Amino acid sequence: MDNTIENMVIPQHVALILDGNGRWAKKRGLPRSMGHKEGCVTVEKTVEIAARMGIKYLTVYGFSTENWKRSKEEVGALMQLFRFYMVRLLKIAKNNNVRVKMIGERNRFDKDIVEGINRLERETKDNTGLTFVIAVNYGGRDEIVRAAKKMAEEVKMNRLNPEDITENVFSGFLDTANMPDPDLLIRTSGELRLSNYLLWQLAYTEIYVTDCLWPDFSKEELEKAIAAYNKRERRFGGVQTK
Repeated sequence: MDNTIENMVIPQHVALILDGNGRWAKKRGLPRSMGHKEGCVTVEKTVEIAARMGIKYLTVYGFSTENWKRSKEEVGALMQLFRFYMVRLLKIAKNNNVRVKMIGERNRFDKDIVEGINRLERETKDNTGLTFVIAVNYGGRDEIVRAAKKMAEEVKMNRLNPEDITENVFSGFLDTANMPDPDLLIRTSGELRLSNYLLWQLAYTEIYVTDCLWPDFSKEELEKAIAAYNKRERRFGGVQTK
């Protein structure tokens, strides 16, 4: 591990909002699709860097429930990129002992994309290194609504008593069941909002915002975020004791 972070606490779970692909392309006079393509390359590099740093979970916001509102051309280009990089991701995952997991409602995607997602999860499920989580057709509110519906069905079938519902029980119905909540959220491009991302899970997450556009995100930028994380006092609503 590099000297810059060797004495720092490495967050167990890092979540990322990959913002700025379109602006990166516009600054260079390129179509938005080129920004998304370069952003995918940055995702590949970041997965490998995070695995080497000892991060256990890396969750990225790949495609939100609201992204379907973009132009038909841009959505189509994103789907083609997704198809291409799923194949590359499988190779990267196998080479780096990475387990891949998808969260979100995948059934809206074309059949071949759903099959690709299922293959990624199936063929990497026994890997023991970093767990790389991709949020696709994902929205925090949608996830909570789907979880509530599943829980209501359990109550209806007399498999769950309303009196037994706790935060831990509810968490078990979310897409992120059995995963720790993020310790650190990094958002690129300087935007100061959550954008409907992991609304339940981010309750006590430390937030770090950088003006860096996502395609320019690097190992050095990740180290800066971790350095900032190490300066935080995580009290989880309590009072610091000495």
